[in-house]
Amino acid sequence: MEFYLAAVLIGSCLSSMSLGIFITMKIFRIPDITTDGSYTLGAVTTAVLITQGWSLGFVIGATLAAGALAGLLTGLVHTRLKIDALLSGILVMTGLYSINLTLLGRSNVPLLQQNNIFDLLILFKNTVYNQLIIVFLFILIISGLLAYILRTDFGIAMRATGSSESMTGALGINRNAMKITGLAIANALTALSGFLIAQYQHFTDASMGIGIVIVGLGSVLIGDTLINTLNIKLLWVQLLVVVGGSIVFQMMLALALASGINPNMLKLLTAVLVLVIVGIPQIRLRRSL
Repeated sequence: MEFYLAAVLIGSCLSSMSLGIFITMKIFRIPDITTDGSYTLGAVTTAVLITQGWSLGFVIGATLAAGALAGLLTGLVHTRLKIDALLSGILVMTGLYSINLTLLGRSNVPLLQQNNIFDLLILFKNTVYNQLIIVFLFILIISGLLAYILRTDFGIAMRATGSSESMTGALGINRNAMKITGLAIANALTALSGFLIAQYQHFTDASMGIGIVIVGLGSVLIGDTLINTLNIKLLWVQLLVVVGGSIVFQMMLALALASGINPNMLKLLTAVLVLVIVGIPQIRLRRSL
């Protein structure tokens, strides 16, 4: 039971990243690979500041700012230099690896002796239950704020930019500014997942973000499938479904590991799961034509 609760907890921690990918992939239709770097940047920022004794409130603000800066750089490279969005993300992600390693000072920093966000609430004897409550509250706040932003005039302008750039241009909306802002928000959310995971696992590793975008992509695709199947129109419900998709994806991995699959094959298993999630709707679509 503890094993599966841990999977739910990890999925909840990663759901902030899934919300970020939902913005780039489903709203702006941009394949943003910056995720791998900004996720690690969030964890690195957390490790560096916590070990120096900074308060959690300041650490959260700094993590958001660091992730937003990573997204801002990708947005500027894409919009100002007219470089393909995918390549822009790859360039920034590659540069962030060196930056993360430099900030961390070494490849791995333990956080076992540091107070973290999971120590703020102690209601149950079982530590996992306390951690779940804290993460659920955290994600509810983040999802609520994001739903509010996307329902404002500014958020509607962002969503319209993703739907039809020509139309928003005709309405006088600065499309480049919308893309840059969207990428900044998305990577700030991704960095928050790094903030949570670093404290949950009690260490930060400079390579912990490698391939993490695939996990987020799989989570979003699960959520998107549920949204389309259930015909969900309410924005805040869609965001919660994406959060649920992150948890479901981790549960699928947990079930596979529990069945005896070699942990060394976890990355391959993740790729196969995403391939299946992407491929099944395409097969159904072809059969219906």
